Amino acid sequence: MRQIDTTTRHVLVVSHTGRRDSLDAALEVCALLVGAGVVPVLSRDEWDDIKTAAPDIEPVDILGEDVALDALECVIVLGGDGTILRAAELVRGTRAPILGVNLGHVGFLAESERDEMAYAVSRVVARDYDVEERFALDVRVVEGSEVVWRTWAMNEATVEKASRERMLEVVIEVDGRPLSSFGCDGVVMSTPTGSTAYSFSAGGPVVWPEVQALLLVPLSAHALFARPLVVGPDSTLAVEVMSRTDGRGILWCDGRREHDLPPGARVECTRSDQPVLLARLRQGPFTDRLVAKFKLPVTGWRGPEQGDAS
Repeated sequence: MRQIDTTTRHVLVVSHTGRRDSLDAALEVCALLVGAGVVPVLSRDEWDDIKTAAPDIEPVDILGEDVALDALECVIVLGGDGTILRAAELVRGTRAPILGVNLGHVGFLAESERDEMAYAVSRVVARDYDVEERFALDVRVVEGSEVVWRTWAMNEATVEKASRERMLEVVIEVDGRPLSSFGCDGVVMSTPTGSTAYSFSAGGPVVWPEVQALLLVPLSAHALFARPLVVGPDSTLAVEVMSRTDGRGILWCDGRREHDLPPGARVECTRSDQPVLLARLRQGPFTDRLVAKFKLPVTGWRGPEQGDAS
């Protein structure tokens, strides 16, 4: 890796290069950055894909070869929420905020849409954005008294049954105390950011991003008490795969990282001391984002009465 020139600005571009629209968007963003005097950075895999599809692309820096992670100023992500999660994984441990341009369907984490892409790039070039911290999960797998695997999650850590035919028997725990045991398809432990992802699909509550909390949502549980739980940010959630389980479980973090769970294994989740940083171009209410992304019906709303309250 060559020596870093601290006077040069580097912006990482992350896209879904297996899709033509995303690849074209990446080419456009790289050209806009170069035109503004900012060096675009790509991962080696994405560079190889783009170079094959567009041999005349202007040179870019390769992450980890030409430029180090710590030299990144910002990340522009072109795609849906899955691509944003991949970008968060790439820059974990840095101070580079992530700005998403939605090329997918809902794109809940994205800050702008495809037709605003040039505008979004101009805001990045001008450093005209706010940085919002979203807390993440620190996730540990414990077998016996040993931590055998450790990772993190921006949205959720999900304990699931590994076999479709067999139910998973678990005990859920809050702050070191058992709460309930039941058979289920799995259990989602989520951040507020993840409350509009898998947790939402499983019937969990939507939690506003500024609320500091952890969520636990059972999946198809066979139990009288198997309601979604919301606990404080300093709590510890745990799911233990019971020894009597006929089969194994599997842990998924953000749908990207997995680990097998034998009977007796437990998954513990706490708030990570390392947040995920999102670049924001607008400071509108989260309620408006919910309405826009989920296309919620609000026709007929008149709002509070305006005028002199006296």
